[in-house]
Amino acid sequence: YLVVDMPPGTGDEAISVAQLMKKADGIVLVTTPQDVALMDCRKTVTFSAQVEIPIIGLIENMSGFICPHCGEITEIFKSGGGVATAKNMNIQFLGKIPIEPKIVDSGDSGMPIVIDAPESESAKAFNTIVDKIIKTVE
Repeated sequence: YLVVDMPPGTGDEAISVAQLMKKADGIVLVTTPQDVALMDCRKTVTFSAQVEIPIIGLIENMSGFICPHCGEITEIFKSGGGVATAKNMNIQFLGKIPIEPKIVDSGDSGMPIVIDAPESESAKAFNTIVDKIIKTVE
């Protein structure tokens, strides 16, 4: 798999990648729960239809903060925007990735969280999402 991390929106970068990747299996949209991010996400869904690249699904990133002391989840941003957008746009919702300090620690050590902290909620979320993506494209 080739993963291309793109800035939000449908500007020159997205157009260039779409032209180069005409036979791509699809796009995985990653959004945060804020309204402005969800608006960009909806624009990207429309853009993908125009360039005829299918949408594999949508991920809601930064979906709640997991306290490292008690494990309680605090909704820092609005909750559920990714689920609602996926439903309204008729695309698959792949999952939510919470914010937790273990992600920062893993990134700083150069290790993916799924290897560095496989028991973490974020690692579990990533694994579930990857399983859904694989089932969709194969």
